[in-house]
Amino acid sequence: MKVYVFDLMPWPHLKRAAVFPMPNSEYNPELGRVVYNEHFDALELCDSLGFDAICFNEHHFSPYGGMPSPNIIVAALTQRTERVKLGIMGNCLPIRGHPIRVAEEVALLDVISGGRIISGFLRGIPQEFIAYNVDPKDSRESFDEAWDLIVKAWTAEDPFDWDGKYFHYKGVSVWPKPLQKPHPPLIFAGNTKESVEWAAKKKVALGSSMFPTESLKETFDHYRKISAEHGWSPGSAEISTQRHIYVAETRAKAREEAEPHLNYFWQILLAQLNSPSILKMRSEGLNSPRSYDYKSAKERPKLWELTFDQCQADGYSIIGDPEYVIRELKAQQKALGFGAIMGFFHFGSMPHHLMVKNLKLFAEEVLPHVR
Repeated sequence: MKVYVFDLMPWPHLKRAAVFPMPNSEYNPELGRVVYNEHFDALELCDSLGFDAICFNEHHFSPYGGMPSPNIIVAALTQRTERVKLGIMGNCLPIRGHPIRVAEEVALLDVISGGRIISGFLRGIPQEFIAYNVDPKDSRESFDEAWDLIVKAWTAEDPFDWDGKYFHYKGVSVWPKPLQKPHPPLIFAGNTKESVEWAAKKKVALGSSMFPTESLKETFDHYRKISAEHGWSPGSAEISTQRHIYVAETRAKAREEAEPHLNYFWQILLAQLNSPSILKMRSEGLNSPRSYDYKSAKERPKLWELTFDQCQADGYSIIGDPEYVIRELKAQQKALGFGAIMGFFHFGSMPHHLMVKNLKLFAEEVLPHVR
């Protein structure tokens, strides 16, 4: 099992439940600089602690994720780390006007990092389409074309023209080229039936999250089923998921230290998912009637209502002493067959010292047993 550190860099100082879009009058840039630097300091430790990768993604107009550009965050970490992989999980292609720009930036990051980039791409969630005023109805087709264009831009030896349905270019010749050959490892993030089947048909690694373990099993089983129909069999290396992870000396201590910040994550930050604009987009085009028809439970629980006990019972979180965390990680890996766990080792309003404690204790007491 590979262990990745997934960091949203959320805003930890909200006094009320988030809405979308969140008024930026509630953001303090001076405090923001402290927040970013504390995250950078903690993530720098991952290089020496033995984690396999540190990962980031893209969100807009929201205190939930403080990275409107994950590429900028990764660029900063290339200068503060030497060994650990840097995962962009990922660039949201349908809201990016020019896929070639994405190809150039990721190639540049791969070169300056010494070939440490993992490149994830995603279609996006309602917030991103609303923020950039992009209609999601054509987003699957445009995503597919953007993906193929980026891969060709990374691998073509000579300038080429591109005349697609959504993108048109003359003489594409990306400088620099990626250091990794043929290109950085690719991963696609998705949960819906259309997304899972797209990854299977493309023979691309799949990351899926924010569902109970039982539901994620249905996702990955469907991925394997469709992959087999297309002549290949994804192994554990092609499957990853995310979980909130916290380790303390005892289970009681772990709950005491982590529960307020887990509640802040779900009940304060994720409360934005209950905003009228997001609910409207979900019902009017982001998902189709078949998006979840492969699952026994067609709707996941309301994330903004999740509690500590429900998260622990359903597998959203793995919070406890080292023995408990080891046991639960192994149980989820056995159930889901993933090769990499992307752990939220910081979540919600967690202060810097607890993030550092969590990373160190996990690296010392858990990591050697789940390798």
